[in-house]
Amino acid sequence: MAETIHLEEGKALLGHLIEHPEAFEHHHANELAKILRHVYHEESPERFMGYLLNIPEEYLGDVLLELPENLKDEALSALSVPTLVDVVDELDSDDAADLMQDIEEIDEAKEQEILSNLDDEDVEEIERLKTYEDDEAGSLMQTELFRAELDEPIDVAIARLRRLKGDGELDNVYQVFIVDKFGFLIGAVSFEELITFEFERTFREYFDESHKMVQSLQAKDPIDDVIQRFEDYDLVVLPVTDSHGKLIGRITSDDMYDIIEDRATEQMYKMAGVNEEAEEDRDIKAIIQKRAIWLGVNLLTAILASSVIGFFDATIQAYVALAVLMPIVASMGGNAGTQSLTIMVRQIALGELSWQEAKGAIRQEVLVSAFNGVIFALAMGVITLLWFHDVRLGVVIGLAMIITLLFAGFFGAVIPLGLKRAGVDPAVASSVLLTTVTDVMGFFAFLGLAKIILI
Repeated sequence: MAETIHLEEGKALLGHLIEHPEAFEHHHANELAKILRHVYHEESPERFMGYLLNIPEEYLGDVLLELPENLKDEALSALSVPTLVDVVDELDSDDAADLMQDIEEIDEAKEQEILSNLDDEDVEEIERLKTYEDDEAGSLMQTELFRAELDEPIDVAIARLRRLKGDGELDNVYQVFIVDKFGFLIGAVSFEELITFEFERTFREYFDESHKMVQSLQAKDPIDDVIQRFEDYDLVVLPVTDSHGKLIGRITSDDMYDIIEDRATEQMYKMAGVNEEAEEDRDIKAIIQKRAIWLGVNLLTAILASSVIGFFDATIQAYVALAVLMPIVASMGGNAGTQSLTIMVRQIALGELSWQEAKGAIRQEVLVSAFNGVIFALAMGVITLLWFHDVRLGVVIGLAMIITLLFAGFFGAVIPLGLKRAGVDPAVASSVLLTTVTDVMGFFAFLGLAKIILI
């Protein structure tokens, strides 16, 4: 019932905004996209498109970019070329390039028709931004920024900024990028500092070494460097230059939020053996196929672990309590290994772990797992004694717990590092390999010790 009320409130808001378009200015595109998603799934695609077509073009582009991929693709297919031309024209250059990339993947002919109706300058910017690979800084860059020459009077620059803001050509401006007469970046001045200057003077008269300490990257630098720079220096915006140092664009923090969220989602999907594109497209056939591949791999590893159990079938038959306790050993080993694995994969993904630091990281994970192994070995030994009234059985599971957690910590740290060294994404294959190792080692240690001590 609460969800229905939420949907009705959302529809009422959309209706009000459509009747009073000026009110769109006061609502974030993400809020509207969430309402439209509910309309699509709880009412019909037709109602979804009905609302979408009534959103003014100056806001429609931002809403489209906030929609899930499958709904965005459906909307882009349905919207007319004239509408999309107006939508793209209203977007910042980086968002326009992203939307045109989406349109190209759906319908290349439609993309070309839209480009033919845009200004030559806009087309040039979009085509240039599309040349950057997805893992390059330039793919996140927008060309709209505010720059001033070192010898330019401050009041002239402010008048130009006022005009650009009034024409809607600049948003989210935080600082003035200072360039020389050839356009090469030499520093930046924040607006907080700018308002303390005497406007009839030039930037050179106030420019000092602190203004030259601006962080920047080249358009061809990897996105990982962009993320690291934003995190290390708590940046709001990062200027981007070409290979010669000429200022060509900027990356803003909102793009960083998106890319960090995308990276986190990608890591989660990979760790679970799930294909991100198939899941977002809601293609049932593709989802079944992609998930089945990893389930098949897991089946093979499970058979391998079961074969270890089969090797000790006589031991289990002689001591039935072993069958009750086996899952505990395997579960503890799997969880301990996953803890180490998660830490290592995260550090590798964020670039926080160098090869020189790897040895120390492995040692730490082994020590932590060994210490936990001793703690839970004692706990499980006592529980087993109280449960089965057998001291030797308590000793067996205690020793097995220590051995299993020790190996789990070691391989949980080593496997992702080894895969990274081999050029394989650790997030994709680590969990499958770790599960195999912890199950095989856990069963072998537990049943092997039982055969030696109990039989």
